Amino acid sequence: MISIAPLSSEPWGTLLGGDPVRLFTLRNSHGMKVAISDLGATLVSWHAPDRAGRLGDILLGHDTPADYVAATTYMGGLIGRWANRIADARFTLDGIEYALDRNEGANLLHGGTQGFHRTLWDVSEDNGALVMRLESPEGDAGFPGNVTVQVRYTLDDDGTLTIAYEAITDAATPLNLTSHPYFNLTGRRDSDIRGHVLSIDADRFFEVDAAMIPCKLAEVAGNAFDFRQSAPIGARLDWPHAQLARAGGFDHCYVLRNAPDTSSAGRDPQIREVACAYDPGSGRELTVSTDQRGLQFYTGNFLKGDKGRDGIAYQPYAGLCLEAGGFPNEVNMAEQEQVIVRPGRPYRQVTGYHVGVRSGV
Repeated sequence: MISIAPLSSEPWGTLLGGDPVRLFTLRNSHGMKVAISDLGATLVSWHAPDRAGRLGDILLGHDTPADYVAATTYMGGLIGRWANRIADARFTLDGIEYALDRNEGANLLHGGTQGFHRTLWDVSEDNGALVMRLESPEGDAGFPGNVTVQVRYTLDDDGTLTIAYEAITDAATPLNLTSHPYFNLTGRRDSDIRGHVLSIDADRFFEVDAAMIPCKLAEVAGNAFDFRQSAPIGARLDWPHAQLARAGGFDHCYVLRNAPDTSSAGRDPQIREVACAYDPGSGRELTVSTDQRGLQFYTGNFLKGDKGRDGIAYQPYAGLCLEAGGFPNEVNMAEQEQVIVRPGRPYRQVTGYHVGVRSGV
């Protein structure tokens, strides 16, 4: 049962046009607190205890709303309408071809130049939960249909942050939402995630081409991408593999085991545990559960001195992302209907991030 977590809010600066930005904080009874902004429905910070009970911030982030708008790293943002990439920024749906915003070479990345992560969301409270709502008009980044998105954040007393997504549309349109937090379980600014130990419940992943578009499915067995058993991330980053060289590390979508078919009306996919990251030094453990079919594992390869909190410059591998959702470019795949939302058939997703502590190393 979810305990009602106290919810507070405070001013958090303004945008260039003068619009005020606020910061909302969820707390549980054990001192854990998660700060979320109405700018981009962004996870700004997450203070969680280590093995000794000391609180530390386990999320990478920026100091001000202006820093989030200027950044190209999507730290903590709610990504939409489309998480990850769409090849050549175009797709065909019901016989009509749509051209999208090209914001990464020829491709669309993470919803385009003015994606959901750079938009102010409407906010309300519902029985201790933080609820954010956004209206995305027809033509937003080139996508069809007027879409209404609602995201609900709840923090459980056991340390689980649950993100429940819902969306409706008045016309058929692709939709693939995710949250983009960068985790570093050490809770220290001067550390990276190479020492983290990771497991992912997947037998296959998508290899990518030079534009980071999925080009074929590959087995994880016998290579650096095999996290079916827990393995240290740093050692895997050092493993010779053409795909790691291409991406500068991990930036690949895993096909999760027991992936549900979400293309039929009335679907009710089951939430299951799909990944676990552990930092032996602090004892903090992150467990990811979701009802989605894909999990993007990203090791912050493209962090190249990006301005972070307290003036720190984030370097590659400063944080890791485990982003649940559909597959990159799936709107151009044979299973396109899996990521199409239609009138009367809403989008739903539930993903939980649980942070706890292991007592031993």
